[in-house]
Amino acid sequence: MRKLVLVTALVAGSFALAGCQTARQDRQLSGALIGGGAGAIIGGMTGGGTGALIGGAVGAAAGTVIADATRPGQCGYRTRSGKVRWTRC
Repeated sequence: MRKLVLVTALVAGSFALAGCQTARQDRQLSGALIGGGAGAIIGGMTGGGTGALIGGAVGAAAGTVIADATRPGQCGYRTRSGKVRWTRC
């Protein structure tokens, strides 16, 4: 039970972090974290330790692909002064 509470708290934290990401790489990373956490929870409940590993890996891959496909149409570029600017792709 303690592990389930800990993993649930980690997934909730990932959801909170995912809401403020804008760059493509950040969205992919947060998608992988959310998908991996959710997959590990579901896999662990249905298949034990092996199920958690498989579910985490599949969830991370799916989360990365989905986050990349649903990113907003914004692209970042760096100016000469080093600032990051965002524009439509």
